[in-house]
Amino acid sequence: MTLPSNFTVRVNEHTTIIENGAAMVGGSPTRYIRLSSRSQDALRGRDVDASTPEGAQLAEKLLDLAMADPVVELLPELTADYTIVIPVMNRVGPLTRLLSSIQKSTQGQKPRIIVVDDASANPEALRDVAVSFGAEFLPLPVNVGPGGARNAGLALVETEFVVFLDSDLEINSQTIPLLLRHFGDPRVAMAVPRIKGMQHEGSWIGKYENARSSLDLGPTSGVVKPRSPISWAPSAGVVARVRAIKDGFDPSMRVGEDVDLVWRLSEAGWRVRYEPAATAEHEHRGNFKDWFVRKAQYGSGAVPLACKHPGAIAPAVMAPWSVAVMAALIAQRKWSVPVAVLIALGTSSRNSKHLASAQNPSGLAAQLTALGVIGATAQTSALMLRHWWPVTLVASFYSKRIRRAALVAAVVDVAVEYEKNPNELDVVSFGVAKRLDDIAYGSGVWLASFKAGTLAALKPDWGKRK
Repeated sequence: MTLPSNFTVRVNEHTTIIENGAAMVGGSPTRYIRLSSRSQDALRGRDVDASTPEGAQLAEKLLDLAMADPVVELLPELTADYTIVIPVMNRVGPLTRLLSSIQKSTQGQKPRIIVVDDASANPEALRDVAVSFGAEFLPLPVNVGPGGARNAGLALVETEFVVFLDSDLEINSQTIPLLLRHFGDPRVAMAVPRIKGMQHEGSWIGKYENARSSLDLGPTSGVVKPRSPISWAPSAGVVARVRAIKDGFDPSMRVGEDVDLVWRLSEAGWRVRYEPAATAEHEHRGNFKDWFVRKAQYGSGAVPLACKHPGAIAPAVMAPWSVAVMAALIAQRKWSVPVAVLIALGTSSRNSKHLASAQNPSGLAAQLTALGVIGATAQTSALMLRHWWPVTLVASFYSKRIRRAALVAAVVDVAVEYEKNPNELDVVSFGVAKRLDDIAYGSGVWLASFKAGTLAALKPDWGKRK
């Protein structure tokens, strides 16, 4: 399967073209690659000309390495039939809103819509809404969860593509068409939009969710795969190639079933794309109790994922040298900074030998080492404040250095994240909500781990990275 000649691929913002176009640094994990003369000829600035065999091969390679992404606005429109599947339970109002948005956004088209009722208390009310919008209604006798409900609808799909939409979403006229463009790439199995919060007056938690929802993966497009900047994608809104997803979601998973599907697709060689130019709005939880419980449920999903995909969900992935740097800095001794610098310099010197083919191996090695330190710092902060917060809390009672490290990490974390906040909240309220978010998620991971009798979801990967 090769890319069509009119499929535009562009080197992404996280990748640097160096040595006058002869090499690149970027990707996930970060790496250095050299380009053949023919590959260099296929570059048009940062765009890749896929009209030649060499250009198509380069585009494929850069997509696989997460060094380039399709340019959705330049991709040809894909006219294809699709079926919309909506799992729902006890949400008459939201279902009405979603079906209305579908009706408005698909004017001129009449896609088949299947509403799957997951054993609601009053299915007749949902049936009336579905029928009033021309949708089919499939009632399930017992509750099977969101994954099982989607699968029930998927079993009835006869089109090439399926669109899964949760009932608490609202789409627009570009949500589905933009995502469909990605399927010009025959290896794309799934594409997901950016999920934004519905803008309305609400509680401070609701405002926090609008600023930093777990479902909102941000403004930068990319490939979705394990151990990458975009390591998962929510199934609240999905366009998928039916033959790629086969039987769909794991019905035994009530949480994390979307992550599991993405990772299975990635392991099978398919691509999953996140496209923020395509958007949908989500009705976030504004009630504190419901919000906190849901965040903990997200954390609990890490345990079955760790069992099904060993290593893919490690809370941190760092090379031994970067672990040593972090340990030295957290120790907060007089020797900490000098030792950390010496370790980094030694690593940079060692890496420069592996980059001997580069024009400036020492400078490139220093750049990669610096990126490694920055990444390790961010991951260490996440460990202390989110995944391992109970350990950090206990250790803080006995160690002033751990208390200081945790305080610095918390302040920096809030400062960095608040920059992405659309100013719906003041910094103090945002900071409190951020800490509660991390506490809820981490609590879910720990409780589920103890219940399952495994710490697999809490173990970092500190092995040698390739």
